[in-house]
Amino acid sequence: MEDVIPLPEPRGARKRGRAERSDPGPERSDPGPEEQRRRRNASSVSGLREEDASVRLLEELLFGTEDELRGRILEEDEDATERLSVEDEDVESEEDEAHLQHRPTREAAWVDEDDELEEEVDMKHRYRKDLMKGDAESIMTKHKLQQRMREQFQKSMGGAPLWAESSSRKKKTTTTNAADDDDDEDDDDEDDDLLRRTGNFVASSERLPSGILRMKKCLPANSARPSEDRLTTVQFHPSAQVVMTAGLDQSVSLFQVDGKTNPKIQSIHLERFPVHKAQFSVDGETVIATGLRNKMFYLYDMMEGRVTPVHTVRGLNENRVKEFSVCPDGGALLLNGTRGYLHLLTLKTKEVVCSMKINGDVSGVAFSHDGSKIFVNSEEGEVYMWDVRSSRCVNKFTDEGCVKGTSIAASRNGQYLACGSQSGVVNIYSQEACLNSANPKPLKAVMNLLTSATSLTFNPTSEILAIASRAEDEAVRLVHLSSLSIFSNFPVSKRNIVYRASCLDFSPHSGFFSLANNKGHAPLFRLLHYKDF
Repeated sequence: MEDVIPLPEPRGARKRGRAERSDPGPERSDPGPEEQRRRRNASSVSGLREEDASVRLLEELLFGTEDELRGRILEEDEDATERLSVEDEDVESEEDEAHLQHRPTREAAWVDEDDELEEEVDMKHRYRKDLMKGDAESIMTKHKLQQRMREQFQKSMGGAPLWAESSSRKKKTTTTNAADDDDDEDDDDEDDDLLRRTGNFVASSERLPSGILRMKKCLPANSARPSEDRLTTVQFHPSAQVVMTAGLDQSVSLFQVDGKTNPKIQSIHLERFPVHKAQFSVDGETVIATGLRNKMFYLYDMMEGRVTPVHTVRGLNENRVKEFSVCPDGGALLLNGTRGYLHLLTLKTKEVVCSMKINGDVSGVAFSHDGSKIFVNSEEGEVYMWDVRSSRCVNKFTDEGCVKGTSIAASRNGQYLACGSQSGVVNIYSQEACLNSANPKPLKAVMNLLTSATSLTFNPTSEILAIASRAEDEAVRLVHLSSLSIFSNFPVSKRNIVYRASCLDFSPHSGFFSLANNKGHAPLFRLLHYKDF
């Protein structure tokens, strides 16, 4: 089922956005009798509790538990022929009511009478008709449509938002359970610790072998809703068993990953907006999507089921916004501009706080894992290192043998930096050498691609580098980083299964690998070496 979000007029959209962000609260009035004050206070507390309950329910239903999936994957690795199966388990989660009750209340700076008018939406459109519950709902207000979307989202998802629980709450829950079974508590602590780690947790027990990569081909990640045009994005959610796809068919879709059926959670349709790139925010609650033609972009709040167009960015002197990166600290976006400019945009105020410039045009950007450094590849074949705090270039070198740079990626453990070129050569460097040397030598020059290296991605454990070219079918390779060799069994098939890949991604603990291709599909592979999603 797909939802179309009508594009509001810029002025109205900005005013409505401010109105929606205003915190709810009781109306201001002159002091009255004691009985009236008591009733108003009771009504305010009741409203806050209802809001708290709806927010908590949506959070519980949005992100599935990783414990259940981890157990299933462990069973599969003991017997590779056993089918993947994941059963969602509802886990109760509580929010702190005192936080909501003590939020300061605000009033809108002004009131626009046009905002009071309910905008009506034609529900007979092919992207909205599945949301109708009868012929009487052929016309629906925008507010009711958003409410219907939230209901659909709640019905589709299951499980508890483990990512939302604070460490103190988890510790308190574990302590309570310890009264029943101390052994179970120890096991749960170990499991929770494993699920929270996104680094080299596999390396501590077993290193990834080179040569042959044990894997299993699964149903495409978006098989429940293939794209009608070329896919431009595939990305796994940072903390839940969810994958997102987006493409030129003007849609963004979410799917639950189980390796078997991968059911669709929701799709949204952005009218007249072919999606060039979409990414989750660091906390996983928002999707940022940019288009092909202009500098407007969208923010999709998954918790509220609301799509917000951002028409104007203060301080941004660019005609279009296409390429961007989400800063690891979660509060900003780095936009690729023209003529070598990079713009740091804060998501809170939607304004540019600083700009950086390199010689030539920007062909790729990568953040260090802690977000303190930015690695920039230029079309002239030069690589720049910027310090985020000081907005200063700290080093620069020429990518060896590169005539035109096309892509760049940095490993999460801070060890490797990969630079792709138009010739298809991918040079793998030591990050330390790149930061401290004016002429670093590559550890390995990977020459398995014959056309431009357009996509580079390290897996979360920094053991695999995925490289691809969108200019040729099956032009995808996986590099074993410890030995700096290519896995010989990917891709190997009697027929094409990958086609032309434009985006690559690994799941949070490397259990799955997927890519976006020009056929509108996101082929999905289970990497059997890894014991978790």
